[in-house]
Amino acid sequence: MNLNSLRKKVDSVDKKIIGLLNSRAGITKSIAQVKLKSGKSIYSPEREREVLRKLASLSNGPLPASALEAIYREIMSASLSLGMPLKISYLGPEATFTHLAALKRFGSQVKYIPCDSITDVFLEVEKDNADYGVVPIENSVEGAVSHTLDMFMDSDLRICSQIILDVVHHLLANCPKGKIRRVYSISQVFGQCRIWLQKNLAGVEIIEVSSTTRAAQIAAKEKNSACIASLLAAKVYKLKVVASDIEDSPHNVTRFLIVGKNDVPPTGCDRTSLMFSIKDKVGALHDMLLPFKKYRINLTKIESRPSKKKAWDYYFFVDLDGHRDNPRVKKALMELEDKCKFLKILGSYPLGE
Repeated sequence: MNLNSLRKKVDSVDKKIIGLLNSRAGITKSIAQVKLKSGKSIYSPEREREVLRKLASLSNGPLPASALEAIYREIMSASLSLGMPLKISYLGPEATFTHLAALKRFGSQVKYIPCDSITDVFLEVEKDNADYGVVPIENSVEGAVSHTLDMFMDSDLRICSQIILDVVHHLLANCPKGKIRRVYSISQVFGQCRIWLQKNLAGVEIIEVSSTTRAAQIAAKEKNSACIASLLAAKVYKLKVVASDIEDSPHNVTRFLIVGKNDVPPTGCDRTSLMFSIKDKVGALHDMLLPFKKYRINLTKIESRPSKKKAWDYYFFVDLDGHRDNPRVKKALMELEDKCKFLKILGSYPLGE
């Protein structure tokens, strides 16, 4: 078959795809209207996970599952924008890693609201200026983001979903590496690239700023300056990539949370996050953990934070496998509540990734 014949085949398939996409969009628009009338959220993390899981099982190639997921992210993003446009607050400004995480989950067709702080991300959702917020919670190299943990002490927002982002750092500048005199970025990023910087830019001044985007803005204007940021930042601020993949660990992953006002139904593959405080007595924390062992519930994370209300008083944050509506999880949480001073369920949500 010659080239023209193959191209005609592609054109024919494209015509069918456009028709089917518009049919799908019409149906999803009707679904959105039904949800709005019943007071339900337009975005459904549990349904999203189900759709993506089905796509992976339906495909026989040659497109890999990751490509299909990326395509359907944009299809779902466009569908969400047809009804009442979804508004997403995130730790900004544009081109931060939190922005990249938000784009990975919600696509390019929703309305994004960049915020100056994690507090502001929560406030935008609490005030109904945004439907959901995206915040970092932990990095595989640098650990937990304490500011996000602290916000859950006073906020009534729930965790609705999570995003796992492989973090790749790039050295960006408009001058050769040998002429770089200053490097800008945030403290966490410098921590993730410490060995590379010592080997490749020893003696260069390291300057911490508020965000990787702010670092890119400075590097774009200042002579003999560079930044460590994302490829999106390079594109937005017209910087050249001097070096790629400069993170010290090949497994540099950041986990982000999506916060909102709605609870998420079980999917069969869920995580529950909670926080509690303990009574001041010997073996108190051990006693708190016994119900989880008793009901064979796997804890994937435990983190402590000072309560800031009393010296040496702590809250504990726990992630566990299972949904809060699971019978075993329910029993464990009931026994935990009897033992601790304070218990707050932060949300049950699909693992998704």
